[in-house]
Amino acid sequence: MRILLLADEESKYYWDFFEKSKLEGIDLIISCGDLAPQFLSFLATFAKVPILYIRGNHDGCYDETPPDGCVCIDDDIYIHEGIRIMGLGGCMCYNEGNLQFTEKQMKKRARRLERKAKRLGGVDVLITHSPAYRLNDSEDLPHTGFKTFLDLMDKYEPKLFAHGHVHINYGRDFKRECMYGNTRVINAFEKHIVEL
Repeated sequence: MRILLLADEESKYYWDFFEKSKLEGIDLIISCGDLAPQFLSFLATFAKVPILYIRGNHDGCYDETPPDGCVCIDDDIYIHEGIRIMGLGGCMCYNEGNLQFTEKQMKKRARRLERKAKRLGGVDVLITHSPAYRLNDSEDLPHTGFKTFLDLMDKYEPKLFAHGHVHINYGRDFKRECMYGNTRVINAFEKHIVEL
């Protein structure tokens, strides 16, 4: 399965310089948050595959203008062609925004999904906005990752964990990809295609 991951910055390659042929061979599109809903709606008019999304800390506008033709997987597990995809949006709480969570709150959200994960026999892909704690995150509070995501990877050993939130232009030893145990970890900033 070929997955197009998107996050944080609308890709000019897919928006300003769009051609339908650029989506050929893509089986699934997933947004890891902080993208204009209009961008995702635009892609949905051309894509012949599902577009899934979770919300980032700057996606409050989705309350009024959700992306048309896309599926929100925040606080849910979505199954696509047998692949079980868990979504948990938002970031670490740094100024009480409505898409910000404490570690305790994120752990509670993850626990609510555990019954469904158990019934489905596990999780193959974990999609979040924030990174995991000390795994591609940063030292400042807004960009600190969640320990809960490490716990989820320890428990379910998903094949893929994709996140956004830490931008390449921050210049802090940006890592596009690494491994955590048996889980491939990808920072989806702007765009990245992964085979699963």
